[in-house]
Amino acid sequence: MSAIIEEWRRNIDELDSQIVALLNRRAEYALQIGREKQKRGQAIRSPEREAEVLKRAISQNTGPLNGGAIQKIFQVILDESRKLQEQEFRSSQR
Repeated sequence: MSAIIEEWRRNIDELDSQIVALLNRRAEYALQIGREKQKRGQAIRSPEREAEVLKRAISQNTGPLNGGAIQKIFQVILDESRKLQEQEFRSSQR
């Protein structure tokens, strides 16, 4: 394997570590929001907020990923965040 490819792979590995840390940090915030919604008796799902998050992510995209790819990635993030909130809600009901 060439040294330049190995260097680029190390760079990707570093970014992947940062992405995982940021995703988990984001998930913690989502859990806090879910707890607050639970206290207030609000629904976990907020379609308006999800649309806003998707729109903002796509508008901030400068490529090379296209808007559709960004939307897919963020849709998974939103879905997983909602699942965490729902799991937290169910576990607090026991």
